Amino acid sequence: MEFSPKPTKQKVKAGYKSLYISDELAEKVSDLAKKHNTSFNNIVISILENFFENKNK
Repeated sequence: MEFSPKPTKQKVKAGYKSLYISDELAEKVSDLAKKHNTSFNNIVISILENFFENKNK
């Protein structure tokens, strides 16, 4: 299945969290963000939302 990040215009009430991830993983996320012309944060949120939406399928 092709990955598709969520649209960035869908703003919801949110808080701040810090993540400590390896440089290698951060670079992979950054590359995906560049490919989809979106932010690092949007990619991370999209991946997490996709995981929780599909975990029981």
